[in-house]
Amino acid sequence: LRMLQVKLIVTGDDFGYCPRRNQGIVDCFLAGAISNVSLLVNGSAAADAAKLARRYNIPIGLHANLSEGSPVCEVLKTNSSLLNQDGFFHGKMGFRAALSKGLLNMSEVKQELKAQVELFHELTGHLPPHMDGHQHVHVLPEVRHVFAEVLEEYGIKYTRVPIEPGLHNCDWIPPSLMDFYLGVEEDSFNTVDVFTKHGIRWPDIYIGLSTMGRNMSVSSIRSALDSAVLQLTAKAPQSSTVTIELMVHPGYPSVPPVGGCGEGPDDFSQSWERLHELQTLIKPELQSHYKSRNIQLCSFKDL
Repeated sequence: LRMLQVKLIVTGDDFGYCPRRNQGIVDCFLAGAISNVSLLVNGSAAADAAKLARRYNIPIGLHANLSEGSPVCEVLKTNSSLLNQDGFFHGKMGFRAALSKGLLNMSEVKQELKAQVELFHELTGHLPPHMDGHQHVHVLPEVRHVFAEVLEEYGIKYTRVPIEPGLHNCDWIPPSLMDFYLGVEEDSFNTVDVFTKHGIRWPDIYIGLSTMGRNMSVSSIRSALDSAVLQLTAKAPQSSTVTIELMVHPGYPSVPPVGGCGEGPDDFSQSWERLHELQTLIKPELQSHYKSRNIQLCSFKDL
């Protein structure tokens, strides 16, 4: 493992969700604990997040959101298949349910994704170097095709494919959550060919489901990294560089009513688990582990 060079992108998701999330993500970046962020353009503190990214030179991409809060496309705010009866997106599971019933209009999905890219450009002054999906909506059936088309149209090269090596061995994940993760994994396997066909790329390895919230520790990150690298080098022994994306959600807990994407902050963002991630990521033991394993933090622009 020593001679292998590992490029690790540590992405702080949900930048723009609320001022306390923004602050936590910036603190993590300044501590050298994350190297990249993913912006929710419909987040209540998105404009502030974009300013912070510019001020601190934080590499920033787009966290496309079709499941939480309100759309950014004006036309879709009133009458659209993407909205529930309360006028908000259908939610993490609601979106999946509506999709499987054939209730979602894919041209509206495309319209909203393009509107989010345009708003990202407006807020940051550039197109996103990478674009992924909030709550992994971008790998869902049908959506994956539209998502790939939008990336190709805008020349956005990189995305995330949430297939996590070793996920099946994580016996600390409760069954209901594991079912969701295995669904995400299956959808991701079925997305690989679609993204490949559109010339979209992603890192060699993805980590982040097994290390979320309360499950994050220095040792859980360490073992996820080590086993993923071992698995990859067993398959491709001649490779000299491995790229990994570690998805994280650090922040100070949201305090309602501030935050969210139009309907206030959710439970996860208000919980201690955000702070727990922040405190774990900045631990010196983690940084020294990176050094000992020849792991270099970088962003998508550095790949």
